[in-house]
Amino acid sequence: MVFSTAFMLIAGLGTAASASAATPPRTATSTLRSVVDQDDKDLRTECAAHPEAKTRKGWIKSRFEACVHQPVTLKLLDDKRRLRGELWFDLWILGFSYDGSRRVDYTSSIENIRTKAVAGEDPATWKIEQAFSHTVNASASGPNPKINGPAVTTRNESIAQWNTKPFWQLDYTSPDTGKLDPSNSQVVTGMVSLQMGVTSPTAVPWTDPVMAYSAIRFDYAGPIAGKYKGAVFTEARVELVMSLKDPAVDQSARHILDAQQLPERTFPSWPGKTVPGATEPLHRLVDKPQQDKNRAKAIATCNDVWGDYSGTKLQCDEYPFASTKERASAQHGNRYSARLIDGPDNEAGGRRLNDMFTLNRILDGDAFYVKITP
Repeated sequence: MVFSTAFMLIAGLGTAASASAATPPRTATSTLRSVVDQDDKDLRTECAAHPEAKTRKGWIKSRFEACVHQPVTLKLLDDKRRLRGELWFDLWILGFSYDGSRRVDYTSSIENIRTKAVAGEDPATWKIEQAFSHTVNASASGPNPKINGPAVTTRNESIAQWNTKPFWQLDYTSPDTGKLDPSNSQVVTGMVSLQMGVTSPTAVPWTDPVMAYSAIRFDYAGPIAGKYKGAVFTEARVELVMSLKDPAVDQSARHILDAQQLPERTFPSWPGKTVPGATEPLHRLVDKPQQDKNRAKAIATCNDVWGDYSGTKLQCDEYPFASTKERASAQHGNRYSARLIDGPDNEAGGRRLNDMFTLNRILDGDAFYVKITP
């Protein structure tokens, strides 16, 4: 249904912010989730505390959880801009993607509906519509990229009907065709959008063509992603977090922090040196031969600065990591740091990085940040 612009909308909208995956990803079960299960309740509680949830993009908690919570206020006006009534409600959308299944679920609801009508106006005749749609990114890889939406994508119902059944669920999937692109993967990206409208027999219709939106990705990437296939919210901010107080990786963490904050004191040293990862993202690299070249260049730097360290328990630590495109390769200049640290610390740091990759389904070229805490 297409509406003309009308009504006066006052919705609390905050500023968008990023989120990192602080909890393990969800694994899909063989059956669909029930509407309003414990996962919904937990996410709603967190969502309510984040101003970003009031935006169209919503609060993206992680690559596997996202939410929108918009308190909406409408003034219903007739064609002469005379007030016919007021309408208030809360829009909720909870999104869940899965590690191990090419599926994304949304629970949408309209709650706490309140009305105030002028004399002669009957709120029972007002209708609220939600209409979901989705698109597929033309640059998606693999043959015939496709996203399958739910059978029912629109509800246009009275306030009484919404009060009786405020929740409904929409499920999006992408078929695994078994065919891969030249990089031996299969990636389908797209967008799910919500259009909303309100109608009354005596007022001019109101619509918001993009009340909320969600960028999603379905993939088959093989073992580099952990589980061979899955789905994620692509606009989530992913961070590798390491602590200076963690004895397992304290030397790795100190090296990274120095490279980010005091790059001129790291090697190779040159005026104006900057190293990415804190505010400028890193991007995963899965090309093994290139990773080996990156490590070789870092080792050469360690040998130049500290001499032959063979026979010791030290290892050459490289930041940005060899498995990133912002690597120690010539085409990116010398925006890296190499330092000798204890071997077990270096190896533990590498395991943390790989864990972050798999827990967040970070594929080749995906962005992430590195944060060092005190």
